[in-house]
Amino acid sequence: MQQISSIPIYIKRLQSYKKKLEKAWKFSKEGVTLAQIILISAMRCNFNKEIRMEKMNVKPATGKLGVLCVGLGAVTSTFMTGVLMARKGLAKPVGSMTQYDKMRVGRGENKKYLHYGEIVPLASLNDIVFGAWDVYPANAYESAVNAEVLQEKDINPVKDELEKIVPMKAAFDHNYASRLDGNNVKDCKNRWDMVEQLREDIRNFKAANNCERIVVLWAASTEIYVPVDEKIHGTLAALEEAMKADDKEHIAPSMCYAYAALSEGAPFIMGAPNTTVDIPAMWELAEKTKMPIAGKDFKTGQTLVKSGFAPIIGTRCLGLSGWFSTNILGNRDGLVLDEPANFRTKEVSKLSTLESILVPEEQPDLYTDYYHKVRINYYPPRNDSKEGWDNIDIFGWMGYPMQIKINFLCRDSILAAPLCLDLVLLSDLAARAGRFGIQRFLSFFLKSPMHDYTENEIPVNHLFQQYAILKNAIREMGGYEADQEID
Repeated sequence: MQQISSIPIYIKRLQSYKKKLEKAWKFSKEGVTLAQIILISAMRCNFNKEIRMEKMNVKPATGKLGVLCVGLGAVTSTFMTGVLMARKGLAKPVGSMTQYDKMRVGRGENKKYLHYGEIVPLASLNDIVFGAWDVYPANAYESAVNAEVLQEKDINPVKDELEKIVPMKAAFDHNYASRLDGNNVKDCKNRWDMVEQLREDIRNFKAANNCERIVVLWAASTEIYVPVDEKIHGTLAALEEAMKADDKEHIAPSMCYAYAALSEGAPFIMGAPNTTVDIPAMWELAEKTKMPIAGKDFKTGQTLVKSGFAPIIGTRCLGLSGWFSTNILGNRDGLVLDEPANFRTKEVSKLSTLESILVPEEQPDLYTDYYHKVRINYYPPRNDSKEGWDNIDIFGWMGYPMQIKINFLCRDSILAAPLCLDLVLLSDLAARAGRFGIQRFLSFFLKSPMHDYTENEIPVNHLFQQYAILKNAIREMGGYEADQEID
């Protein structure tokens, strides 16, 4: 057990717990030593925050936090505008868990409900500095206006700040997003040169804006599907060799962003369903650089509903015959997904949710051979206002059929913006807490949570299990006991 330097202060308190501990743990008076009391109490008792933070060694959130976004479209411009408006007191960051959610810490008489920022040291919104890459040269103000997500009255108060956010040239390969035709693009000799140029961008941005830390967030379009190839993606050495050989088939531009971020000591978040960091080579790099990675695909509309509603069916022990999901949207994301090769990437991400919640092997009478279909249709008149329909065929007592229909009229970027904020702040926290590699506690925010499939790990898609994992991680980083079991 790690030594607690100020232990004498706690001797009296620890002794006061002795009778309770003896009764609860069925120890005899003679069998309970002071050392045992200290050990048990260290696990069970709620020490003061100063001691907890010392033990957890979570670095404070001092200085500026640079947030570099890949893509300056509807999602990113909405995210940036909302943060800038919130810190002026002109808007509320509704939907953000880090800003609003409260969770219990401690038990019994020590129980209390606190905001995340009262448990762990989160970066302040006032300390965030934004930057971006994009294939289009429009600044953040122009992008926010062009996206038509927000009204100008909600953009103009921070116009001056948004206009200063001018996107750097993007590392881009038209073959990976054929529907995009922007020309604000780097001239790269090969994929390795792409990495080096991105690394230089990160270093320059950090220095120019006097940032203590950087987080890189992918909020750009979905790339074409890249299947995992063990020979290329299995080790860091093989990945680097493929980058230097300019292997355009196996090395997506997003992989170059991730490699550059991790190499520059920045956590990387994959907000699209791209393969990117979901490969052993990137896990190896994250371990080497001691940086967190999170992904993939923001859980915004329909999948949020599915990950929350499917547990209702499973918990109630109702059977499932089929689940048909269809979406219409008209923003840039919808345009890109209208290309079949890009939609395939999204389809793989969305299909994975249901199958890990309603598992045939666990309940063969209820979930064998159900039909699951997902469709996304580009429909320009809706722009960022997305509509999702879920048609669910279930069966109950004696096999009698029933139907559930859900119609979710949502706003894609309005739902994604708070996820961006939460993922950025919590990834930054994870880095300061010394957590690196796959951040499973961030699965709550993502459609297709990362997992080690090489070890046959099953991803957790059940929304309420994900929530428990999230809270326990925050408890642990705050020095509290992780006290919610995942059954």
